[in-house]
Amino acid sequence: MDIGVLGSGSWGTALAVLLAKKGCSVHLWGIPEESEAIARDGENARYLPGVKLPDTIHPTSDIDEALARRDAVVLAIPSTGVREVARLLKGKLSPEILLVNAGKGLESDTGLRGSQVIREELGDEIGRGCVALSGPNLAVELANDVPTATVVACPDPDRAAAAQELFWAPSLRVYRNPDVVGVELGGALKNVLAIGAGVSDGLGYGDNTKATLVTRGLMEMIRLGSALGADARTFTGLSGFGDLMATCASRLSRNLRLGLMLGQGKTLEESLRALGQVAEGMHTCEAAYLLSRRHDVYMPITHEVHAVLFEGKSPRQAVHDLMSRDHKEEF
Repeated sequence: MDIGVLGSGSWGTALAVLLAKKGCSVHLWGIPEESEAIARDGENARYLPGVKLPDTIHPTSDIDEALARRDAVVLAIPSTGVREVARLLKGKLSPEILLVNAGKGLESDTGLRGSQVIREELGDEIGRGCVALSGPNLAVELANDVPTATVVACPDPDRAAAAQELFWAPSLRVYRNPDVVGVELGGALKNVLAIGAGVSDGLGYGDNTKATLVTRGLMEMIRLGSALGADARTFTGLSGFGDLMATCASRLSRNLRLGLMLGQGKTLEESLRALGQVAEGMHTCEAAYLLSRRHDVYMPITHEVHAVLFEGKSPRQAVHDLMSRDHKEEF
């Protein structure tokens, strides 16, 4: 198969490696300087150092070349860039092509999921057939064939099955789920909680604290997801709790590392500069805060992460305020 992967960051590159190892010819699209460096070095030294890229991966900065006569197109674009890239695709995709959104984030100023942005820009015919991919899939581990699983979601069962077959590999087990809302929200909202988990680590707290944060954070994901029409069961699966567990536990997680630096006393600007990559949880936190207020959903952890990121609140004060709330029933 001929595949176009749009986005040459760590996640797009890892997916390109997975597909190339399966025998696909992959055109990996990114900005010119990144594409040139990947073609020269035979690896993505900035985002996925040490991973040798198969010869069947063809870096390009030409969007038309990336899309020409492809059997499938995979978007691995940060949430801040999905709308811009979708606009580049107008008039260039047939409704028959398998379109997969592998990004994990929400548009910060609208709260829209990736597939919703794609549908707004490319129309209903293409948008409703877009497949979402999400799960506990850290890019470095996926590229190095560390066993894991993921979920593909689409209301069209044939397209979901096609995506399942496309990504299925010896190191990647792929499940189907018709709940696009839940799968996309799970992959996005867990990044906000990962920042909180990193703050906890940075403050020197232990496993009890992180277990509490993850468990109560999962309840926030379920509450918001249910308000937006998701199936609550989805959040107990791979794209919900599975991804939440991986992102809140692994130092490979950019969101965890961002929170860690904030907890250690660095400013947001210092932390982002040291990180050097996009931390989706920061933008998704703005969207989640917006959605929680719009739909009157109680999300205290998310609101405290928002206060630390955007309101200058100290991490230690945020923890204090979370711990000193009124007594409640668990469920």
